[in-house]
Amino acid sequence: MLNRPSRTAEHVALFRALESVRSGPQLFVDPYAEAFLPARYRAIIHVSRLPAIGPVVTRSVEWYIDRRWSAGPRASAVVRTKLIDDLVAATVAAGAQQVLLLGAGYDSRALRLPELADLPVYEVDHPATQAAKRRALPTTSANLHFVPVDLEVEDLGEALRRGGMRRDRATVVVWEGVTNYLTAPAVDTTMRCLATELPAGSRIIFTYVDRAAMDDNSRFAGYERWHASVRGVGEGWTFGFHPAELPNYLAERRMRLIEDVSARDVAERYLTPLHRHEPAPEFYRIAATQVL
Repeated sequence: MLNRPSRTAEHVALFRALESVRSGPQLFVDPYAEAFLPARYRAIIHVSRLPAIGPVVTRSVEWYIDRRWSAGPRASAVVRTKLIDDLVAATVAAGAQQVLLLGAGYDSRALRLPELADLPVYEVDHPATQAAKRRALPTTSANLHFVPVDLEVEDLGEALRRGGMRRDRATVVVWEGVTNYLTAPAVDTTMRCLATELPAGSRIIFTYVDRAAMDDNSRFAGYERWHASVRGVGEGWTFGFHPAELPNYLAERRMRLIEDVSARDVAERYLTPLHRHEPAPEFYRIAATQVL
């Protein structure tokens, strides 16, 4: 990881902020996303709120982003946000007693999801990104606990215990937008640690890139353009799963796969009923697993 705030985390915050100021059907409203943006992006969101021209500006910016990165990182980010929101809410309703946001970036679920208002939420992230987030947040809450850790070099279990997370409480983990920036050993170590630190029944929701796209960048339309953009800011993708191999991978780590869908599938689930036809890739995926 780079010793600075993540540029890709800024991009995802921009996509969430744009979704939040849309004049048409919205998947969610994230009132905190704007706080994490650099000045040039905040200016876009400000103009997008103006009654006369805001809707045109928002649609134009979305169109430009979707044309520049044809694989659909914007739509992928907003539909995965919506799906994960729904999965977290369902898991809390089923009895989860605490929340772990692993590699949280500029995630604001601890503040914006009413289901989490009475639960302890632990945010684990690289110290540079977490420090930038804490400076930018306009508010916080007593149930939100920040745990700085670099997963490439530090022990996650030790960091969680230091941060006060309970090992005996059913937990929902969100590991969003992270695995594709790690190494295979780091992902393996983290998965095994979670299976050890969390009680049976806990759920882990994570995103990943289809390894087939990384092995052959011509296999999925738009993959190379999207990857080139993140590689250009020093945050190239380094790891992916083969979807067909994921159930066995998880089983070897005392987990059971519950759901595994592509961003394209999720876009059809959430955007199509709203008559929104925005590109989302097949190679970017969201999975949920349960600790056995």
